[in-house]
Amino acid sequence: ALDWIKSYAKKPLAVLNTHGHFDHVFDNASVKKHFDIPLYIPKDDEFMLAGEQFGMHFEPSSADVLVNDEDEFSLGDFAFRYLHFPGHSPGNSMIVFDDFIISGDFIFAGSIGRVDLPFCSPDDMKTSIKTFLAKYDCDDQTVLYPGHGSSTTIAEAHQFLPSFLNMTL
Repeated sequence: ALDWIKSYAKKPLAVLNTHGHFDHVFDNASVKKHFDIPLYIPKDDEFMLAGEQFGMHFEPSSADVLVNDEDEFSLGDFAFRYLHFPGHSPGNSMIVFDDFIISGDFIFAGSIGRVDLPFCSPDDMKTSIKTFLAKYDCDDQTVLYPGHGSSTTIAEAHQFLPSFLNMTL
């Protein structure tokens, strides 16, 4: 991630983690150190920054900001807030900006994040899906940018998310 960020980001303001799985925090330490920027992570996933998960080893990192549900922040010209949607991980969150949302590994285009890894909870994921559907309007065209794959919208999520409520996750 560090090389990509150096190539494409002029002046990063922070590292914003949606959750703590290794594939999202692998380069936290090097990015934070290289750019001298703060690192944010949901408080319930801070323990995942220790440097080893699922047999994957990475440089440990430390959070500068431990995020709670509905915490609001400003960095430069950007205002954003974290919304907690556990299931994929205990602290799994979306990061909501004015005109888009980073959905991390909660909502993908046509799917949801895995719930078969350590510290995942299928029951929490179902509760999070219900909360999301109740919180957001089914006609909302706000774009969701997931941690993997192509983008989707809140309206599209309203179409496929209910099917996950009837499944054994």
